[in-house]
Amino acid sequence: MIAIDGPAGAGKSSVARAVAQRLGFRYLDSGAMYRCVGLAALEQGAEAGAVAGAVAISVGDRVLLDGRDVTDAIRTPAVSEAASRAAAEPAVREVLVAAQRRLLADGDWVVEGRDIGTVVVPDAAVKVFVTASPAERARRRAHELGADPETVLAEQTIRDERDSTRTASPLEPAPDAITLDTTGVSLAEVVDRIAALAARWA
Repeated sequence: MIAIDGPAGAGKSSVARAVAQRLGFRYLDSGAMYRCVGLAALEQGAEAGAVAGAVAISVGDRVLLDGRDVTDAIRTPAVSEAASRAAAEPAVREVLVAAQRRLLADGDWVVEGRDIGTVVVPDAAVKVFVTASPAERARRRAHELGADPETVLAEQTIRDERDSTRTASPLEPAPDAITLDTTGVSLAEVVDRIAALAARWA
């Protein structure tokens, strides 16, 4: 099990996918599950805690919410905000952490999120906390979304504060995690570093 945590825009999704491909492991984007709950809450006009246990989420090459492909729909700024709010609710985290643990019970995985190494799989063999400077993270997200970097930076600052100060599973590195700052570092270099860490457990 390789746990990759970090804030929005740090590059953890790209890194986790690439590491999984390099090692032949399965890949789980835990954040997509919170995005599904956020989207469902927005669409239903309901509290995230009320819908978390009532929706069916399937995360793979495509993300399905109650059988509907929402791979693109969950990446909008509105859903990102809703997902951040949902992730701060203990009731939501309880449901999704349990679902993630069931999914991860078998096989070799690369899992990325915000509380993977601290809460979901604290006994993961390799734990990495991927980060980057706020400006670099905002630039990456703005490029990805086709948005204004300053606007993204302002929204990112709010989300970082919420994620790091929430009572339920705050965003923080696991005590035994390796912190990798990806500012100015290529994806290939980061993947090489994590693959080297994993090789110690082979």
